[in-house]
Amino acid sequence: MTRLDRPDTSTQPAHATGVSPAPPASPTPLPAPSKGSAPRATPTLALTSAATAVALMTYTAPMVTLPDTAAALHTSVSAQAWLLNGTPLGLAALLLVAGSLADDYGRRRIFLAGTVALGLTTALGALANSTWLFTLARIAQGGASAAILASSLGLIVHAFPTPRGRLHATGVWGAFVSGGIAAGPLLAGAIAGWDWRMAYAVLGAAALAVALLGTRALTESRAPRGGRPDLAGALTFGLALVSLVAALTLGRDGWLRAPVGLLLAAFLVLMAVFVVVERRSATPMIDLGLLRHRRFLASSAGGLFMGLAVIGLFSFLPALLQRTLGMSAMDTAWLFLLWSGLSFTVALQARRLAGRVSHRHQLALGFALHAAGVLTMLGAIGSGSWTHLLPGFVLSGVGSGLLNAALPLLAVESVPATRAAMGSGAQQTFRYIGSCAGVALTIALVTSTGGPAHGADIAIAVSAGLAAVAAASVLALRDRA
Repeated sequence: MTRLDRPDTSTQPAHATGVSPAPPASPTPLPAPSKGSAPRATPTLALTSAATAVALMTYTAPMVTLPDTAAALHTSVSAQAWLLNGTPLGLAALLLVAGSLADDYGRRRIFLAGTVALGLTTALGALANSTWLFTLARIAQGGASAAILASSLGLIVHAFPTPRGRLHATGVWGAFVSGGIAAGPLLAGAIAGWDWRMAYAVLGAAALAVALLGTRALTESRAPRGGRPDLAGALTFGLALVSLVAALTLGRDGWLRAPVGLLLAAFLVLMAVFVVVERRSATPMIDLGLLRHRRFLASSAGGLFMGLAVIGLFSFLPALLQRTLGMSAMDTAWLFLLWSGLSFTVALQARRLAGRVSHRHQLALGFALHAAGVLTMLGAIGSGSWTHLLPGFVLSGVGSGLLNAALPLLAVESVPATRAAMGSGAQQTFRYIGSCAGVALTIALVTSTGGPAHGADIAIAVSAGLAAVAAASVLALRDRA
């Protein structure tokens, strides 16, 4: 293991460190940066939040344009999961890698590289003329978004060294996660009547604009642990997650097929190799000792179940409403805005719960509200009435806001302050693994025998059950005295 509890620096080069025990559950606050190299807090928060919103807008844009995109690219129903799962695949595979690189080689550097890459790959997605080219562009967008999301919280932790400042900043950042989710379908729906490809061109330009502003406003920071990059760990972990997500996506066409079995076996073998590599590395990508800390486990479990229960269902729901209820892309975007807009508002105000409700209880409440909300949506597709969905969208939106507020702060507090980007990357890796599995599971259930209305009710019930399991899990992972 490497020493992870040294104070952060912004301008000094990394030096080799000695060996130390596993890091403490509660990290030591960062000292104030030296004069002349202090990060500008407000511009840092504004730019990281803006880039995060653009990344999430890119992620959610296909939710309301899926029918048009699938028609233009001649995508079969069985392959449409790839159109939705491309970006989460790139995110899941590279978030932890990006977080480790950001801590070691500069969070500003990785952030700017990610925003430039997001701008270029999103623009390329607008030019794709086949399912596989579009999917490859989406995977690349996910990799670029991973660099943005993982490095953003590292930059924020460095710019806001006090607990109170960090509480405010992570709350704002979490709200912009919800804001990006809200704005993406709205933008895509507004443009879809003209040309669905234009939405990606607009988002690509927005990402490049953020990168340009960031070159002047952001200050570099990194973790002073030194050593060589953990390339072996990055390669084995990335390949393992690609194998897992590919297996989950292909599995909806039959779990007993040979390709699915081979991919799952490859995942298990590569993860075993990854553990061996990390134990032997002088500068591991992730400190495996963190797995002994319940706060880190709660952060990871919260991210995984949010992807499975929440993102998985709501990623496919807009396309389902267009197909079954005849709603337009813009109509579903406005309905989706009710859910994601409430999530944004609640996440922005959730900092007022600090000192009254623990992050663990906030997560449990968020999952419970989602479960209660989606259960009220049972029978809505069969009844042919979109108004039947409104109570569920409200309750789930409030729950999602609580989750988006608690998860980023818990992610950075569950690791030493010098490894904030790694902690963020770990939590979000689990979130997007869950998202990939949740999307594949939702599509498989909806398209199962019995018709879309019956399949939708099964998918809703499964989402509620997973959320209930999540609430119980995070409550069980209370900190030891």
